[in-house]
Amino acid sequence: FLAHFLRASGMATPEFHIVATGEQLQAQVCDFVVARARKAIEDHGHFSVGLSGGSLAKVVSQGLRERGDVDWSKWHVFYCDERLVPFDSEDSTHAYIKRELLERVPVSPENVRAIDPTLDATAAAEDYAAKIRQLYPEEEETAVPRFDLLLLGMGPDGHTCSLFPGHPGLTVSDRIVIPITDSPKPPPTRITLTLPVLNAARCSAVVSTGGSKADAVKGSLEPGEGEEPLPAGMVRPTEGELHWFLDEPAAAKLNKKT
Repeated sequence: FLAHFLRASGMATPEFHIVATGEQLQAQVCDFVVARARKAIEDHGHFSVGLSGGSLAKVVSQGLRERGDVDWSKWHVFYCDERLVPFDSEDSTHAYIKRELLERVPVSPENVRAIDPTLDATAAAEDYAAKIRQLYPEEEETAVPRFDLLLLGMGPDGHTCSLFPGHPGLTVSDRIVIPITDSPKPPPTRITLTLPVLNAARCSAVVSTGGSKADAVKGSLEPGEGEEPLPAGMVRPTEGELHWFLDEPAAAKLNKKT
């Protein structure tokens, strides 16, 4: 039913990549990222990617920093969400990815767009939206930018980015970045891309591992009758691809895995 609904509505049907081990998952995700980067650079001369924190930041950083087949000079790095904390905080996604990946590869510092942690949440969201639009100056101010790839994690509650179940941010359609001041997961203050951005991407990829995520994977992709999917399941690009990278424990409760 879900696949039929997605095709009928013009939304991307999920493509699954299910592996046995964390090492296999890291290799698959990073091979995928490198291939998407190469395709984007061949197509339009640069690669715009949104990265996420948590375990996914570790997967990407460890898997990409030793690669010799990446044209880092063409990469434009953004964050799908970020905690509004100083860069010396252990909670800063940018600080972790900068230390573990970006400082170890020849990516141009001006092509890495971090938040301004000195601003309040509303101002930081507006500032980050302006930074995104700098890469797309030809587009209308109201247009939703099309990232080449958004790499998304998922929490045990099914949240992705900083879009949590039942949160009003899920319904925002007139902004590309919004402030979050009441995150149920600490720290409470963050900024996040909105669903219209996630669904405008040329490719969105959700990465999730472990048996603790199995219920959230199920609730995102195969919700019960009459139930809305969890936030990660609301990522359904309208003119792009959707990929789910899972290990076997995370995929265990899915009925359909192809």
